[in-house]
Amino acid sequence: MLKIGITGGIGSGKTTVCRVFETLGIPVFYADLAAKHLMQHDPELKKALQHALGENIYENGILKRSYLAQLLFSNPTHLETVNSLVHPAVIRYGHQWMQQQKSPYAIKEAALFFESGSYAEMDYMITVAAPEALRIQRVIDRDNISVEEVQKRIAKQLPEKEKITRSDFVIQNDDIHPVLPQVLLLHAFFIGQAPIPPKFLTIHTP
Repeated sequence: MLKIGITGGIGSGKTTVCRVFETLGIPVFYADLAAKHLMQHDPELKKALQHALGENIYENGILKRSYLAQLLFSNPTHLETVNSLVHPAVIRYGHQWMQQQKSPYAIKEAALFFESGSYAEMDYMITVAAPEALRIQRVIDRDNISVEEVQKRIAKQLPEKEKITRSDFVIQNDDIHPVLPQVLLLHAFFIGQAPIPPKFLTIHTP
């Protein structure tokens, strides 16, 4: 079974693209959702987080997400600590999930593939790309935050150009080129029914 990684910057529309693959019957592992699940349900991870950040990040066994967000915002080293604990747990969980899949290929969606090094475990990497102005507007509409706040988040991420350079394929989710034909090109290749498509899939789309 092929293992496919999908990444992209904030507001690029990674989830939208993954939903299209899911309509084709392809299972998708969402790293962010897995992280939230593990932080709430993995006893070892919960213990490690309490040891690092204090027992009061949980109340009656429930993660105090707003309190955790305040800690991460107030001290960047806390974010590094949380990432160092959560990312390995998510990767292990992802391994178990992949082993259970029976489809011709399965997808793992994550924002930090290249940063964490987990891209090396994938057979192919896809970057979902979109113009920065569009990405900013999407995040503003989704999270109801300021332009400046979105720009701060973007600045903390690996530049889109580097993601594109390090990926095998690029899906343009720019509200101009339709996503479905791009996904179908890759799907046909991944199930062995088409030759390898071009890196920039919009070459063959309207």
